[in-house]
Amino acid sequence: MIRIGINGFGRIGRNVLRAIYESGYRDMMQVVAINDLADRETCAHLLEFDSLHGHFQQPVRLSGDLLEVGKDAITLLQHKEPLELPWAVAEVDLVMECTGRFNSKDKAMAHISAGARKVLVSAPCKDADATVVYGVNEHIIESGHQIISNASCTTNCLAPIAKVLHENFGIEAGVMTTIHSYTNDQNLLDLAHPKDLCRARAAAMSMIPTKTGAAQAIGLVLPGLEGRLTGMSVRVPTPNVSLVDLSAHVTREASKEEINEVMRAASQEMHVLQYNDRPLVSCDFNHNPASAIFDANHTQAHGHMIKVLAWYDNEWGFSNRMLDTALTMMSA
Repeated sequence: MIRIGINGFGRIGRNVLRAIYESGYRDMMQVVAINDLADRETCAHLLEFDSLHGHFQQPVRLSGDLLEVGKDAITLLQHKEPLELPWAVAEVDLVMECTGRFNSKDKAMAHISAGARKVLVSAPCKDADATVVYGVNEHIIESGHQIISNASCTTNCLAPIAKVLHENFGIEAGVMTTIHSYTNDQNLLDLAHPKDLCRARAAAMSMIPTKTGAAQAIGLVLPGLEGRLTGMSVRVPTPNVSLVDLSAHVTREASKEEINEVMRAASQEMHVLQYNDRPLVSCDFNHNPASAIFDANHTQAHGHMIKVLAWYDNEWGFSNRMLDTALTMMSA
């Protein structure tokens, strides 16, 4: 049984805990401690009731500094610095680093110093021992790896699609746009943003062009595509579910039918990839655990130029991949 500590109980931290119970991971891992600066009542309430993913299936009860989920008791902590966390006392095997604040190996190593064996960062992580997209390159995980990045939700969607296309048609160059639901990194109303004047604007009122490193990061996961992809993000006024739009110049000419058949066949072999040919829209993919749902309805091909679309629940799919990667880390 893998003993898990969660640092940061926001959107991803809470969905990771929910997924352990709802997606069938509880017999392989148990969350024993959660660290978040929010008060305990808020942590319990937001776990039980979620505007996007509904009422949690497990009973939730707060008892002092314990969060009771079903029959499990989880210690709630409130420490600002990872080095202060009692991971050794709690015998934590792996920390899910979900704060968004400790996204470098140097910073994440504080969890190791505090007694954890390994750390999985829920974001791109500078100088991580490895960047992993489960279903694409988890085979690179070694037993000696202590700090691993789970990449981003967008890279987790893009990588399976790019892998299949590159193996079958050869991607020479490509441009990706993620049409991405708004996140907590944006503002409800206009307010100063530390990095981006566009993201300073009201999230629910505009389509907001901004940056993403997801396409450039693909080389960390698929070395054969290093330097071949670039991209951007357009944040849109929806609260969840996003869409990767990939246009690529390929070595071998492909028809729409051939591309769709290749993706359909791949979806039967890769559990992180699903195939859709029904006329669906973004809300239909809310709470979908796949990393990428290829939409065959919108494939376009013109000689060596192709365009494909893939949906992803940027919260739930990514949280499920955190658990898959964690299992691989602990079995390496």
